[in-house]
Amino acid sequence: MNAVDLLLHPVRLRIVHALASGREFTTTQLCARMPDVSRVTVYRQAALLVEGGFLEVAGEQRVRGAVERRYRLRQDRPVIGTGEAAAMTLEDHRRGFAAAMAVLIAEFNAYLDRDGADPAADGVSYRQGTLWLSPDELAEMTQKMLEVMRDLVANKPTPGRAPYLLSPILFPAGQPLQPETRQ
Repeated sequence: MNAVDLLLHPVRLRIVHALASGREFTTTQLCARMPDVSRVTVYRQAALLVEGGFLEVAGEQRVRGAVERRYRLRQDRPVIGTGEAAAMTLEDHRRGFAAAMAVLIAEFNAYLDRDGADPAADGVSYRQGTLWLSPDELAEMTQKMLEVMRDLVANKPTPGRAPYLLSPILFPAGQPLQPETRQ
C-alpha cells in the first residue's frame, strides 16, 4: 500500500496524529484515545502502518503473559510529497479531505469530552474567511506560513506545552474574476 492509500483512512490518520511530535503509545493507549473505534480496528490499522513503514516498535514489555508494544512514528517514514499529491486523482483528494475532516471532528469531540475542557481558555479557534489572492500572493502567503511554523514544528513535548492540532485548509472557493472588457 502506498503512502496516499495508507493515509487516506481516518483511523490510520488519527493514529499518525496521536504519535506526532515524537510521542509513543501502546495500542491500549491508542484505544483509550479513540474510544469510538473498536480495539480490533486500532490493532489492525496500527499493523498496516507498521507494515507500510510509518510506525516502528519503540519497545516491548510483557503484560499478563502477552507482549505489549509501544509504537512511534518513523523519522524516515514515507510522505505524500508534491509529486504524489499532483498524481492523486480527484477522488483521492475527495477521500483525503473526508479523512482529514473525520479526524478533525473526532479529535475535537475527544477534546470537548475531556474533564476541564475550556475552549476559551485553551485558545480554541475555528474561523473561516475568504482571501482574494493572485497566484503570486498565494505562494507568498504559503511561504510565510511555512516560515512561521518551521521552528514551532521542531518543539518537543515538555511540561507546560500541550499538543495543538493545526489543520490549514486552503482551496479556491469560486472562479477568479475576469477582467471587464469595455466596448
